[in-house]
Amino acid sequence: MATKPAQAVLTVATLLALAAPAAAGMFDDEEARKEIIRLRDNYGARLDQLETASRAQFELANELEALKAEIAKLRGQIEVLTYQVDSSDKRQKDFYVDLDNRLRKLENAALSPSAAARPIDPVAEARDYEGALGLLKAQKYREAGAAFEAFIANYAGSSFLPSAYFWAGNAWFQEREAARASDHYGKVAELWPDDPRAPDALLGLASSQRAMGDNKGEKATLERILETYPDSSAVPVAKQRLGKN
Repeated sequence: MATKPAQAVLTVATLLALAAPAAAGMFDDEEARKEIIRLRDNYGARLDQLETASRAQFELANELEALKAEIAKLRGQIEVLTYQVDSSDKRQKDFYVDLDNRLRKLENAALSPSAAARPIDPVAEARDYEGALGLLKAQKYREAGAAFEAFIANYAGSSFLPSAYFWAGNAWFQEREAARASDHYGKVAELWPDDPRAPDALLGLASSQRAMGDNKGEKATLERILETYPDSSAVPVAKQRLGKN
């Protein structure tokens, strides 16, 4: 039979043995709670990062769309400016070419006393022609058309006449007076078929005919460009309108 001290030791050992699983269970529960908290915090942090990244991507997409719109706008402005510069250069070149032709004619007239052409004041001629061109550049098309017509009437022997008829047609076409424009464009092709502006005049004539609903006449004029001026810059436009590209 065990003594009392031995029984006490046995009792304590038994209690410790019974308490050990409970303590271990409490420890496991605490660790589990900590792990849950850690995972929750980690998940929350990752969610915040994803939201931040998503928001940044959205803002970047908006910025890209804004940049695309701005680039498209700039491209349009560049095209307009390029067209204006090209048109201005062409008008200036036309002016100097016509001026050179006029001077040559004056020189020839001076060398040929029998010439019957009415004398033209070159200063007034250049002034009136430039004045009409200035109105056209300022997009005052009705005034420009009238100014070119006045020039044609006042300077019947001018070397500027092909240009005057051409720009008069351009001005009246812009004013939506297709019949009037057609007359002027047609004069260039009829009276000065070898002039560098003749193919473009035929294009203007075709556009005027289209505006008047004369589809048959437009087609004939475009075909005339292909046949008469096969190497001109007007040919690609004529082919496109005829559907031959």
